[in-house]
Amino acid sequence: MFTVSSGTPLPLNPLKQMIMLIRYRSAFFLLATLVTLVFAEFGRACDLCAIYRATNAKGESASGFLLTASEQFTSYGTFQREGEPYHGNPQFEQAYLNSSLTHIVPTYNFSQEFGISLNVPILYRSFRRVQFEAVPPFGIEDETGTVSGLSDMSLIGRWTPLHISKMQYSIVGSLFAGAKFPTGDTERLDLEIEQERQGQALFGPGHNHPIGGIHQHDLTLGSGSFDGVFGGALTFRYDRWFLGGQGQYYLRTEANDYKFGDEIMISGGPGVYLLLSKDYTLSLQANAVYDTMAQDEVLGINNTETGWTAWYFGPLINFTWTDSLTANIGVDIPLRIYNHGFQTVPDYRIHGGVSWRF
Repeated sequence: MFTVSSGTPLPLNPLKQMIMLIRYRSAFFLLATLVTLVFAEFGRACDLCAIYRATNAKGESASGFLLTASEQFTSYGTFQREGEPYHGNPQFEQAYLNSSLTHIVPTYNFSQEFGISLNVPILYRSFRRVQFEAVPPFGIEDETGTVSGLSDMSLIGRWTPLHISKMQYSIVGSLFAGAKFPTGDTERLDLEIEQERQGQALFGPGHNHPIGGIHQHDLTLGSGSFDGVFGGALTFRYDRWFLGGQGQYYLRTEANDYKFGDEIMISGGPGVYLLLSKDYTLSLQANAVYDTMAQDEVLGINNTETGWTAWYFGPLINFTWTDSLTANIGVDIPLRIYNHGFQTVPDYRIHGGVSWRF
């Protein structure tokens, strides 16, 4: 029985009903079979081939040269005291720091297991520094300007002891270790150390720090120290879905009476390949970041206006083209930042990069 829009039954010959039903079912079965075959062929085989090529574009499984250029922009605009926004002095809230850090990273992979990278960072920062000086002539210092130049370079080695790459799934695990060199200018940092010396000469042992959100150590291009860099990365993929994460540990040393705090960063999350073809892929990852840094030391005393623990979350988009090009862009939104003392903390971070495999 078929029904018209009014709900009135429309009688048909039983034999005709059976023939029509068989025809409709046969047509539906044929269409479903064709759709299944198409998606089985193109939705799985070609998709997985595209994913497989995407891992090659990232330099996970191929030897040779890889050149990467990346950028991170961070906007510091929220004045906090011990992890909470502070409005006790509107003048200090006018301070800000816009930091742009560009990395040029040539890499040579000797094989699937081993590679080496040179990180050349170029830093540009525009700022307004408002702080109360703890040494003569005392009073409020209000400075607006920019700093730019080469920051501290580092040389990093990679070892990939775990590499299982199949069409349906893959697991890649890598370890990293290297050293950071004092190639960046330390003029701003030297000014802060000198202020600390003057304070101790006048008031005796103890930390006589200026009060404000942006300090000289925030503006320095380099640390003046040789530091250790250690880390690891693990990525698991099944079909279109993947889970990736990495951890980094920065072991800082003292130089010229100043030591930046050791830092631990852990990031990662689940993701999915949204677009797949024989020439390109596009994936989206939910990326969470945990970042904690110990307090700095100046003249052997903890700098109480340094150190933090922060949690960020945001999307990370990755694009690959053939097996040569990969590009990514992401945003980190702070969920919670606990800082020691008075500090101006980030409102957001934007980062992206492009890599070309030769």
